[in-house]
Amino acid sequence: MNHEWKFDLVLIWSLDRFSREGVHETLDHLRRLTDAGVAWTSYTEQYLDSVGLFRDAVLSILATLARQERVRRSERAKAAINRLKRQGRTDHLGGPVVNRDKVRQMSQDGASCREIAAAVGVSPMTVSRILKG
Repeated sequence: MNHEWKFDLVLIWSLDRFSREGVHETLDHLRRLTDAGVAWTSYTEQYLDSVGLFRDAVLSILATLARQERVRRSERAKAAINRLKRQGRTDHLGGPVVNRDKVRQMSQDGASCREIAAAVGVSPMTVSRILKG
């Protein structure tokens, strides 16, 4: 593929903001820039420069670390979700915090889904789901 580049330098904030695809993919992106005559440098990582002596070695290490950090963040998020599920606190998973006991009590007292929803600050559908679950 032949591109007509309209720039001669790509300035990235940091390698982990440039790509989190993994070592080979990140290096491939940077090599394509280099092969096209486009220089690149990192603003926050001054040692990361397309003309640096140890460019490929440093890039391999940093790309691996960036990918590993993404994996660790994902693992931490999954662990937090599992912990909340074990504690029965699934109402914290992306939705509003709802006092489920209050919803059930209001329903037993004869309040409609709309009335309950207005009282606890959620949609009638959320109230319906709580009562069914």
